[in-house]
Amino acid sequence: MIDIKEIMNILPHRYPFLLVDRVLEIIPNEKAIGIKNVTINEPFFQGHFPGNPVMPGVLIVEAMAQVAGVLAFKSGIEGTGVLFLSIEKVKFRKPITPGDQIVFEVNVVHRRGGVWKFSGIAKVNEKITTEAEFTAMVTK
Repeated sequence: MIDIKEIMNILPHRYPFLLVDRVLEIIPNEKAIGIKNVTINEPFFQGHFPGNPVMPGVLIVEAMAQVAGVLAFKSGIEGTGVLFLSIEKVKFRKPITPGDQIVFEVNVVHRRGGVWKFSGIAKVNEKITTEAEFTAMVTK
């Protein structure tokens, strides 16, 4: 298990953009499972949407990518950050709201040097809320 302190040593993101609370499982070069606890205190809920708080889809995909970033660095890749190259096949199936705990499952599809392709899903209460494929590059 990787706690928030270690995540902050791995990823350059900070509040309010660090969107992963813990990584529960890592199999280097294969997969990672991480979580985010969603609270009403998230700054984006002030405007998305007043009276009907829904986590923005782009931030769900970003959180999924942050789990992938931890996976890449724990797989031995060297660098200082990870940047998106592409995001594909994104599907939003159910809204995520305050009080939800998101479980991200990220799998390595392909790797060549510092370029990684991942597939991922986000689940709340064992139900898929979001799925995506994305490619990222480790930067130096």
